[in-house]
Amino acid sequence: MKKKSKRFRKRAELVDVDKTYSLSEAVDVIKKFETGKFDESIELNFQLGVDPAKAEESVRGTVQLPHGTGKAVKVAVFCKGDSVKAAEEAGAEYVGAEDLVTKIQGGWFDFDVVVAHPEMMKEVSKLGRVLGPKGMMPSPKAGTVATDIGRAVQEIKKGKIEIKSDKTGGLHVSCAKLTFSETAIVENAQTVIKSVLDHRPSSSKGEYLKGITLCVTQGPGLRLETVV
Repeated sequence: MKKKSKRFRKRAELVDVDKTYSLSEAVDVIKKFETGKFDESIELNFQLGVDPAKAEESVRGTVQLPHGTGKAVKVAVFCKGDSVKAAEEAGAEYVGAEDLVTKIQGGWFDFDVVVAHPEMMKEVSKLGRVLGPKGMMPSPKAGTVATDIGRAVQEIKKGKIEIKSDKTGGLHVSCAKLTFSETAIVENAQTVIKSVLDHRPSSSKGEYLKGITLCVTQGPGLRLETVV
């Protein structure tokens, strides 16, 4: 078993493993953590009462964080014509068409999010084997396949993120940075939790939110109340 770091152990002393925290209580605890050399991410981890084997019970959508992600996101856009100018004016780092496909096929991945105009999806589909495993394949549900390219890029830059359940019924979302104010962390987290609740599949029966934990990159998880 890997030995926990000194920082982790020191932070763990502040956490009551037998307690179920309210969101504000949990944020109060993590804000007491001694900070490290980099600005750590804060993550919400959900365990959902869905059947991962059923496609109709997958949870997927987008949510706009009111205080952003705290991360500079590099956006690559596949488009042509007037959409090129719109993408550039919205702040996209990379804009192209077939040339970008070739570049990515050659092993280039200096971006965080991929946006595509519907007319480009035939070309972008050639990248399914490389973008899919990285969770970067554009999708209408994720808001990354759009006719209004400028708006799509702007929303991502302002903190629009994707929520997506995995093969175990878990869902993991980075919602803030440790340097954010307590208010900003709470409001971002509340927005994510509400979005997960709003995306409950209609076919899901019984208990939906089975568990939620809040944690930082290098720290223990704090179990949250699921009645929100």
